[in-house]
Amino acid sequence: MGGGGDKSQHFMCHLTASAMAAVVNFPLWKASAIGQSGFDKVLTTEGGAVPVTFLQRYAAALRPPYKGVTATIGGMTWARAFIFYGSDWGKLYLERRGVESKTICVALPPLLCSSTVQLVNQPIIRASITLQNPQCEHSTVPQALRHLYKTRGLSGLWHGTSAGVMKTVPKYCVAVAVKDYMEGVLDPPNPELGSWGAAWRSAKKSVAAGVAGAALTNPVDVLRNEMFKTDLGVRQALSKLIHEEGAQWATRGMTKNLVAVSIPIGLTIFFTDVLIRAQDGVALAKTEGNTRA
Repeated sequence: MGGGGDKSQHFMCHLTASAMAAVVNFPLWKASAIGQSGFDKVLTTEGGAVPVTFLQRYAAALRPPYKGVTATIGGMTWARAFIFYGSDWGKLYLERRGVESKTICVALPPLLCSSTVQLVNQPIIRASITLQNPQCEHSTVPQALRHLYKTRGLSGLWHGTSAGVMKTVPKYCVAVAVKDYMEGVLDPPNPELGSWGAAWRSAKKSVAAGVAGAALTNPVDVLRNEMFKTDLGVRQALSKLIHEEGAQWATRGMTKNLVAVSIPIGLTIFFTDVLIRAQDGVALAKTEGNTRA
């Protein structure tokens, strides 16, 4: 991330940035989940008609009610903070331990962190996506979790975990790798532009990381959501998608996913850079003040 100092001391910056991005992202995530699950086929516009165009479907998906908003935002917040902070801390830890392979230092921390996040968050993710079905009779995540437990058992709460791991782990490994790569190749901020120069540099890094992470994992997002919707296994859900939609299934909801995934990842990285620079600036000012005193 941007800013100087010891990256392992920036946990609150990561957590705050992740929370800010999660609040912005919830309605976008909702639209993406609806599109990838095929729930938009039963949506209606304000006039009662079935939405036909992309803009109509997107507008219908963004309308209230925002079911599961608290649990979803909370899950997003701790998850991205854990992944990005853990990746920064883990990379620093491995480097200090003398690990010479840059690939291991960059890839191993997000691999472990994102796998952990997916396993812990899986029941909330499944319940939250289930709630986005306009025909779902439940209105809260706890209600959806209880229903899933009663009808599918404990294992049903983790149904789709394999697809979720296949989606989440590569997405964040790619995003972290691109973020670190851009950090190394981008020119230093133009000092004549002041804070705007640093912000513009962070924006370029954030956009690159977010888009790369979203575009490469859309097919697994679709597969996971199809498993949630139908309760089929990986092979059965994949076979169903191919039989019904051919190769086009892999791009289902791609546009919405690029928005829903790249924006929160990009905003998390960008906000974290901004907060770290501010935190380091305050710390530097205090140090200089104490030195003068």
